[in-house]
Amino acid sequence: MRVAVAGLGFMGSTHLSAWKNVEGAQIQAVVSEDPLKRSGDLSRISGNLNRPGEKLDFSGVRQYSKLEQALADPEVDAVDLCLPTDLHESAAIAALQAGKHVLVEKPMALDGAACDRMIEAARQAKRILMTAQVLRFWGDYQPLVQARRSGKLGEVRSVLFRRRCAAPNWGKWLHDPGRGGGGVFDLLIHDADMCVHLFGVPEAVSATGYEDMAHGIDVIHAQLHYKGIPSVAVTGGWHHPAAYPFSMEYTVCFDGGTFEYSSAGRSVTLYTSAGLEEAVQKPVKDGFQAELEYFTACASANRQPEICPPSESAAAVKISRTMVEARARNGEKVPCQC
Repeated sequence: MRVAVAGLGFMGSTHLSAWKNVEGAQIQAVVSEDPLKRSGDLSRISGNLNRPGEKLDFSGVRQYSKLEQALADPEVDAVDLCLPTDLHESAAIAALQAGKHVLVEKPMALDGAACDRMIEAARQAKRILMTAQVLRFWGDYQPLVQARRSGKLGEVRSVLFRRRCAAPNWGKWLHDPGRGGGGVFDLLIHDADMCVHLFGVPEAVSATGYEDMAHGIDVIHAQLHYKGIPSVAVTGGWHHPAAYPFSMEYTVCFDGGTFEYSSAGRSVTLYTSAGLEEAVQKPVKDGFQAELEYFTACASANRQPEICPPSESAAAVKISRTMVEARARNGEKVPCQC
């Protein structure tokens, strides 16, 4: 499968590094308005995953300044969209209508209506649309997913997902809520999506928090209200610019034990109801590579992505939008129209 990567910022460079290891895929083209990046010099790019910028050899890769050029290229089979979030809908629909399969970076879009239009465009074009919700492929979260799916630990009683970092300094557009959605959409969309993956769509959302984009603060503590699960909390956000370290973590209590993980120093551990502490085996493959391999397999076979269906990515966007609305209502419970 021949792929064009559109957008050579933090996520575009991250995807390019992973694409190099995906069998059955080749980078056919790159798209950027920046001539330095088009040349392969991504050394100045930074992000929150401690992945250093690098210089890549684009000598055998077609270099386009506009997405339309890549979409007109008959030797491009799929497009990996790593663009600002407000461009996702228009770019994805244009790519689908051009006959390309589409992988679009998270969040899928900034509101549910845009997501629904993207899904309809994919249906009409008979092409694969998938959102890069990489947490579904992340090794540290796989034991939790497997425990939930198997049911061996019984019912879920309490859930906490937490994700924090400094306000990003690698893209000014991220600080504009109308373009990037702020910290909730940049960060906690992952955890909203994981809740959909594990538990489905909540009945309602309540939230409190604080937003001050001028000072790099966008934090939220949200409760997702599910029938049958007493507590599901999603919390975190941006904590001032530059220095605040990235971390992600979860604590999930089942009848039969509690799963705990923190990227800040606690590997995935199961604390059983019998009072035992058990280290948990997890997949070692890079989550981005696993994600791209899955998209490649789906697109090559024109098979809908069951692990990461666009309808669930759309639900995560709708939940995140409800979280922002609920925060503005300062704790009021808001029905989730997903």
